[in-house]
Amino acid sequence: MYRVRKIPSLVDLCVNKAIDNIRFLGDVGETDIHLLERILPHCTVDQLMHVEKSSEGRDLTPVTDKLWKKFYERQFGKESTTTVIERMRQKRVAFRWIQLYEAKMQDIEKNESKAADRIKQSYLKENARKQSRQIQICSKVPPSSNKRSFGGSGYGYNVANTKNKILKKAKIEVLQSQEMKNIKAWRRNAVQKSSDIPSTKKPMFPGRESASTSKNTSTHMAKRCSHFAPPRLGQQLAFFRCIILLARLR
Repeated sequence: MYRVRKIPSLVDLCVNKAIDNIRFLGDVGETDIHLLERILPHCTVDQLMHVEKSSEGRDLTPVTDKLWKKFYERQFGKESTTTVIERMRQKRVAFRWIQLYEAKMQDIEKNESKAADRIKQSYLKENARKQSRQIQICSKVPPSSNKRSFGGSGYGYNVANTKNKILKKAKIEVLQSQEMKNIKAWRRNAVQKSSDIPSTKKPMFPGRESASTSKNTSTHMAKRCSHFAPPRLGQQLAFFRCIILLARLR
């Protein structure tokens, strides 16, 4: 025998149609409780929250409170749900599960925001540490804080010390030059030859022999003095040039 299919009632057709279009459900108005008990269990968290906020002036707690308890347990665990129930029993207070759900979500959002801030601060500190360890090229030299130095250190002392080193080096180079070597050699030869000139004695008796001796002595002195003649013109110029250079370096 064939089973006779029951024809759905008009109410069943309306309920099924409401469930199919539940995403568009908002203010339920004065809809009967027994109809809402068949429709609202098919809502998601966001859809049920939208129905609660849209149905102003209508308390849906008899229908939605047990639904919000299921959402709370599904979202935060059975242990957290049991803890909340125990605390309300100890403090002898009662809250709607939608309120508990919203409070829990706010706490989670605050904790997540704090964690994000800590991560951001840690990232900024690490970035600043890396930037401080990088080599930076300065476009200009910063001014010295010690403009005047009265002791043995500082900017003035460094400049004077550098200048003295330059002058000392220049003097050494001049003294070791070929011109100065030629002048020193000429002086040594002049001193050595002057020490070789014999001393002349005055004759005891004037006469012809004395005149001859005087004439020979004069000739000999002229020959000797020729050795003391100044050096060539090039050596003289080199000598004067060295003297001028030394005077400038002082």
